[in-house]
Amino acid sequence: FVISKAFFFYFVSKMVVKRRNHGRAKNNRGHVNFIRCDNCARCCPKDKAIKRFHVRNMVESAAVRDIEEASEIKDYQLPKLYIKIQYCVSCAIHSHIVRVRAAEGPGGRKDRAPPKRFRGKSNNNAKK
Repeated sequence: FVISKAFFFYFVSKMVVKRRNHGRAKNNRGHVNFIRCDNCARCCPKDKAIKRFHVRNMVESAAVRDIEEASEIKDYQLPKLYIKIQYCVSCAIHSHIVRVRAAEGPGGRKDRAPPKRFRGKSNNNAKK
């Protein structure tokens, strides 16, 4: 019984994995649909794309006061514009929507601890 090199490397050696989920949220699905990046139109899997909701007023801030004065309804809330923006990883990093994280250290990819909560000013000076 002869073990070939291909068999050895395929089953015995383990490839280095950068991320536990391979940068995707596919979990147990075999295939997900592709979306087009809103910035560069690159095809990107829907679960890998970086998605953000961009909420803006329908009217620019200069015209809001004019519309409020001309409106018959008091305390009328102007509607907002909700835009879902989907980026590929390259465009999201380039436009600073997401940041590159180191593997080790606080806030890194391999840091599984929840982030520390900010509890305000400490009272160490008051006790002294």
